[in-house]
Amino acid sequence: MNKKEMESELGFLVSVLVICADITAAVLGIEAEIAQSKQQHHHARQQHPRHTGCGRSPSSGAFSEGVAAMVLLSIVHVTANVLGGCTYIRSKQDFTRATANKILAVALLVISWIFFAVSYSTLMLATLANSRSNRFCSLPHRWFFLVGGIFCLGHGLVTSGYYVSAIAAKKEDKENVQPANTSRP
Repeated sequence: MNKKEMESELGFLVSVLVICADITAAVLGIEAEIAQSKQQHHHARQQHPRHTGCGRSPSSGAFSEGVAAMVLLSIVHVTANVLGGCTYIRSKQDFTRATANKILAVALLVISWIFFAVSYSTLMLATLANSRSNRFCSLPHRWFFLVGGIFCLGHGLVTSGYYVSAIAAKKEDKENVQPANTSRP
């Protein structure tokens, strides 16, 4: 197996791992939403609900699944960004010389950060709302785990696309630089 085949297989493996990890984070977010709903339903049916100081009943299962989803989402995001490298375009001149893969990589990098910000913040709000602390009583939490889970799925697709296009852009940059270096005596 030559180097190009190994790089291609590694790129495919990283893309699959990014998508699988984000799917897992999404499932954790959805399971946290279910655990939170069950806890609220159970709390509403109790004759003498346990008073937590703010009228809500946090779910420890939703809290731990929310934390796990946030950690997994963060690991995936950082890993894809580190392995893909920071693809950027500094000026209008760089933009006119940039290949389609590089432009796509930059666009997907920006979109992946947006998906990350939305999914992480919604998961964090819902997770904090399910903490035992009374400081977070006023945080809204309805459907945030579900929204965060859905955005995790989008994050997986966009981040995987970013990684593939960033690797392709790096490969094109190397190919464009090598002929210029070999032509010099």
